[in-house]
Amino acid sequence: MAEKIYSVLADELDIKLWQVEATVKLIDEGNTIPFIARYRKDVTGSLNDEVLRKFDERLTYLRNLEARKEQIISSIEEQGKLTEDLRNAINKQTTMVSLEDLYLPYRPKRRTRAIIAKERDLEPLSKELFSSDFKLSDADKYINIEKEVLSREDAINGASDIIAENISDNATYRDYIRKYTFNNGNITSAAKDKEKDSVYEMYYDFTEPVKKIAGHRILAINRGEKEKFLTVKVEVDESAILAYLEKQLIKGLSSDGENVIKSSIADSYKRLIAPAIERDIRNDLTETAEDGAIMIFGKNLHQLLMQPPITGQVVLGWDPGFRTGCKIAVVDETGKVLETTVVYPTEPQNKIAETKKTILKLIDKYNVTLISLGNGTASRESEKVVVDIIKEAKHKVSYVIVNEAGASVYSASKLATEEFPNLDVGGRSSASMARRLQDPLAELVKIDPKSIGVGQYQHDMNQKKLNESLTGVVEDCVNSVGVDLNTASASLLEYISGISKTIAKNIVKYREENGRFKNRKELLKVDKLGPKAFLQCAGFLRIMDGDNPLDHTSVHPESYDAVSKLLSTYKLVLDNDKNKTVVGLRLMIKDYKKTAEELSIGEITLKDIVDELEKPGRDPRDEMPKPILKTDVLELSDLKPGMILKGTVRNVIDFGAFVDIGVHQDGLVHISQISDRYIKHPLEAVSVGDIVDVQVMNVDPVKKRIQLTMKIKK
Repeated sequence: MAEKIYSVLADELDIKLWQVEATVKLIDEGNTIPFIARYRKDVTGSLNDEVLRKFDERLTYLRNLEARKEQIISSIEEQGKLTEDLRNAINKQTTMVSLEDLYLPYRPKRRTRAIIAKERDLEPLSKELFSSDFKLSDADKYINIEKEVLSREDAINGASDIIAENISDNATYRDYIRKYTFNNGNITSAAKDKEKDSVYEMYYDFTEPVKKIAGHRILAINRGEKEKFLTVKVEVDESAILAYLEKQLIKGLSSDGENVIKSSIADSYKRLIAPAIERDIRNDLTETAEDGAIMIFGKNLHQLLMQPPITGQVVLGWDPGFRTGCKIAVVDETGKVLETTVVYPTEPQNKIAETKKTILKLIDKYNVTLISLGNGTASRESEKVVVDIIKEAKHKVSYVIVNEAGASVYSASKLATEEFPNLDVGGRSSASMARRLQDPLAELVKIDPKSIGVGQYQHDMNQKKLNESLTGVVEDCVNSVGVDLNTASASLLEYISGISKTIAKNIVKYREENGRFKNRKELLKVDKLGPKAFLQCAGFLRIMDGDNPLDHTSVHPESYDAVSKLLSTYKLVLDNDKNKTVVGLRLMIKDYKKTAEELSIGEITLKDIVDELEKPGRDPRDEMPKPILKTDVLELSDLKPGMILKGTVRNVIDFGAFVDIGVHQDGLVHISQISDRYIKHPLEAVSVGDIVDVQVMNVDPVKKRIQLTMKIKK
């Protein structure tokens, strides 16, 4: 069984068999994906975290498939119906759907019409119907008052029910009909009430081939059906399917038998097969659409979490609002909240002069250099006030509009209450606005990924699969960056490889009781953090200015001895006061393979160590585009077709990308306007956080829609 699974994984992921075997062993030993991706490259052949997560998902599926095969074989064997041919057929199946099709005739059923007919001793009649000399009068001998077969018609109908179920249970027929329907059928949707306005109007009279329909349309149709705006069907040429079944079943029959069989075929298809096939196809379409949406969500989330932090600035977080006012929080360079307040520059109070005075005082008092303005309700009105304040400030101040999705969820959460026990909900949300600029990753991990606002139809899909996927993305991001062991919150620590929620809290507790961690070895003193968890997490936890300068790097403690020997060989020193970087080491090593063997480590590990020693504590987020800092406001009315602007990609979906160009409403760049070359998906050309040049195509002030293009014509 294992060999079969290994072969499938190697083919599907286009990797070597030895890579499969090594990776399975690492996973089965309890190693996490981030740990395997970062510290076991020599073992896996440098499989990255994306491939490893696909590997883990498929490994689980294939193992479940094999386990299900064993269950089915055991069930059929208990029924005394297992043959060697059937066993082989079961073992050849590669999907759960085809496996369950094969099992259908043997699956324990509720009391169907066919079962009732068999109880009435009509199974022999169902077979006689296929004989070449069958006459309807032959059914009379099956009339049995005690069995409730009161007439010839009762006997024929019962036999027909048995035939219909046998046809439905035939795996070959089902497979053909499923494929035919997928390739030749249409998805149709219609309005339950055409007069009723809704966002689903384009689907009120909609038809598209099953095999061509886009995933986002499937999810939209599903939601419209769920909200009772639409009726949805899979339609196909029924006559072609009936003709196929008749060709398989009707061979040299008498006219009497032929008519009954034809009737049974039609009944089997309409009553049993068609509804099941429609269900299967719609489930498959939905699953494929969900997988695509989850993949896009994951890519967007990864880009958002990996936005570069804006360090070394005092930030004023501004959570805009109308009636309840705008919540303000000033945080220092480390994210510590210095002061909070509420101002009322918007309707209905309109205390603009008072707001300017308050904010300018805070800017002067704390030397604020950056304002982080949420993009929610009253954002546009607040932005105008912010721009005026910046013009009156004594020193240079910029502002950035940040996506405040999830801020209200976080500010009312138990976590926020524990983090800011002395602040109200408004103070917490404005502090979160500020911190989202200072360290997006550390702040956004506190929020349920589904609430961050870079997905599509996330509430309509398989929540378990979505949560697992998004959690994996967050884990990969956090472990890729690493965290400061002495400042990281429990909510950030729990995403580190090998650290559970309990251990994360225990780390924070240990820190509070014993002060700063001075070295990574101290982790072993944390309650419930044993050697296995230490192995998984140590390399991702950083200690600034600790006992060992290597604790500030991504070099794993298991390689410290090798690093010591390496530095000694080339007479180099790495300490906390000077020589923190070892420039030129890569040029000193003439033979990496030989050096790695001498150090008893892998060649890839050696190269990673050299990279880290030359750039210790390198933050991969530094390579991402920086946020656009603004000092002036742009109105929707300022936009004119042909204008060229710089914007930030806020969300990427199947049919395009939404770009923030500085007005309250993001503009849409349709997929056809993203690139001059053909692209199947916008993610091939743009990602969340990208800074792009766009040209205004059209502005609809009534619907507040902006059409943009990246195919700029000058």
